[in-house]
Amino acid sequence: MARDTTINQEDEPENPFEIAKYLSEQFAQTAAQRDYLGGTPKQERDAIRQSGLLSLIIPKQYGGLGADWYQTMQIIREIAKADSSIAHVFGFQHLMLATVRLFSKPEQWEPWYEQTAQLNWFWGNALNPLDERSIAKSFPGWFEFSGKKSFCSGAIDSEMLIVSARAKTDAKLLIAAIPTGRTGVTVIQDWDNIGQRQTDSGSVNFEKVRVEQNEILADPGPLSSPFSCLRSLVAQLILTNIYLGIAEGAYQDARQYTLYEARPWHTSNLESAQHDPYVLSHYGEFWVGLESARALADIAAQKLDQAWQKQTALTEAERGDVAVAISVAKVLATRTGLDITNKMFEVMGSRSTHGGLRMDRHWRNLRTHTLHDPLDYKIKELGEWALNNSYPKPTFYS
Repeated sequence: MARDTTINQEDEPENPFEIAKYLSEQFAQTAAQRDYLGGTPKQERDAIRQSGLLSLIIPKQYGGLGADWYQTMQIIREIAKADSSIAHVFGFQHLMLATVRLFSKPEQWEPWYEQTAQLNWFWGNALNPLDERSIAKSFPGWFEFSGKKSFCSGAIDSEMLIVSARAKTDAKLLIAAIPTGRTGVTVIQDWDNIGQRQTDSGSVNFEKVRVEQNEILADPGPLSSPFSCLRSLVAQLILTNIYLGIAEGAYQDARQYTLYEARPWHTSNLESAQHDPYVLSHYGEFWVGLESARALADIAAQKLDQAWQKQTALTEAERGDVAVAISVAKVLATRTGLDITNKMFEVMGSRSTHGGLRMDRHWRNLRTHTLHDPLDYKIKELGEWALNNSYPKPTFYS
């Protein structure tokens, strides 16, 4: 039987967080089945388009909703509770918008903001600075991009792409914003990982793609000032809230199952699993982890907002303080999430491993995502700060 993909839009709320909560409840109904199917969650992406949330971070003067980063992170986390794949592409929407804001001139990013708000554009990612297979040739007034990029989350079903290539002459990193449908751009459906199965994080191929000079994000460009270096911190905090949302969703699923489906162990002499002291101990640990991770993630978001408001007046030390706060939150969200998504089976019992429930998707999603930025290196950066008062060096990952 084909699944019902209808998203009910009747009586949809107007407050951004309430809209996200409404959509999250809708997405949760099909999340397990869609995880099994993989592919592009087209119906769900269109529901986000219709909701207006794609312009969440865009200031109101450009037609957006004017949310700050704290509000945006809360909404990303809420969606991740139900479906971390959709939260991933939705979060990256705002990372791409931050990228054009931080790396380009107002006469570039302002029209892109206005058109995104007016036309509900989805932005996809084909930047991946660690994949250097794309080469840029220079011509008078334009460039030609050729090559391939991997881990291009959200590229399928997007209207715009953030892309990068290395200049053929000096290997300088060039970043640009171009329409996804431009001649020579081919989005490849080759994403088949164990987790985040509906992020379309596969490959994009560029075959002699023309990129105009005014599409290059070179003024001020990447990593050119403390303010432009906030881009990687926005990315890190988005991931932190996705991880935390996964943990919260796993906790909610486990709690529901323990209360209404789990059976007490036969030697416990108890009538229900919810009173088992070992089960209660696990839930206590889950709650401590979640409350701690929430607090740190919220503090980090507030610090990011304060830094964002300073714009070009932001100092290296102020940027460094935000980097430390976000790294701490990300480490704890990762550890807490992996703990809950693993141990949730201990509080639900063996029947919870039934394939149809797909409870393992929480662990698969988190495990897949967290490997892209190794925790050991994040902790090493924090060690440099804790011992030597050395801030994390600004890169695309820190």
